[in-house]
Amino acid sequence: MNPVHILAKKGDVAEKVLVVGDPGRAELLSSLLESPKLVNKNRGFLVYTGLYRDTRVSIATHGIGGPSMAIVFEELHMLGGSTFVRLGTVGALRPEIGLGEYIIPTGASYNPGGLFFQYVGDLTSVSATPDHDLVSRLITQFSSAGYRFHVGNIFSSDAFYAEDEHFVKRWSDRGNIGVEMECATLFFLSRLRGTKSAAVVVVSDNLATGGNWISKEDLERSVVNGAKSILTVFSEMK
Repeated sequence: MNPVHILAKKGDVAEKVLVVGDPGRAELLSSLLESPKLVNKNRGFLVYTGLYRDTRVSIATHGIGGPSMAIVFEELHMLGGSTFVRLGTVGALRPEIGLGEYIIPTGASYNPGGLFFQYVGDLTSVSATPDHDLVSRLITQFSSAGYRFHVGNIFSSDAFYAEDEHFVKRWSDRGNIGVEMECATLFFLSRLRGTKSAAVVVVSDNLATGGNWISKEDLERSVVNGAKSILTVFSEMK
């Protein structure tokens, strides 16, 4: 099957891919690459390929939510991607987690049904966990960079505006320290397709302390610093 949304050619996409939700973020981070080339702009799924410390990498847009992530992941994989790290934002579910800090997920909870049911039918228990080696490398790199980060399980929600007054307690009581929308899909499909994946998410707001949001400038700073660390991990992998 050939991709129908990402209209790049086989070989245009590197084996190592940094995926982000926002096309503006992909454009921003492409400036970190040497000689970045825009290999797709169809449907707003911007994909750039270039070099970082002599390592060929791609920076790709996955859009919002699990279904969008699923389409982009499948097509990037068709085009040669084999190692994926998502860099996005997350709402913290614990009061001690600060804005602009990072969460490196060790797993992602999700609601059953939807795209998961379409992939596996009535097999209701499917692991959504990242690659252990990739997570270990990210933890080591973020530690050496001196960044404040948290390691733990997160919840991947399908509905941004469906939260009620019980949301934080419901999901934090089940061991989740943050909520976002795409990691469960990435981890699940990566396991299914035999690729490596992980994520680093920046805390943009804290639902446990009233939902205050990070400033645009502070978010951009954390995103750029996080991207540099992820790309460094890519450059150190064989």
